Amino acid sequence: MNIQEQLQDIIKDNNIILFMKGNPHQPRCGFSGKVVEILKQYEIEFSYLDILEDPEVRATLPSVSDWPTFPQLFVKGELVGGCDIITEMHESNELKEVLEG
Repeated sequence: MNIQEQLQDIIKDNNIILFMKGNPHQPRCGFSGKVVEILKQYEIEFSYLDILEDPEVRATLPSVSDWPTFPQLFVKGELVGGCDIITEMHESNELKEVLEG
């Protein structure tokens, strides 16, 4: 199984997954930290993958998701977006619908 297939399986197998720099307890970039703080407000469980631990994941995920930057949030196998989109969706209450839907 190649890295693209592995990433597709990870996305499919996790209801909510955040590909981020660092981890939820120690984000290693402000954008990842902001998305984590938003997700914590919903008191939901989510998985994460630290892209800094695996250069191959960091290099390959943008071609799988067709999204160039990190963090990347996936819900039920679909890319929701990065920090700016997550922030806008949170502020407009759209994110709650996506997470609970």
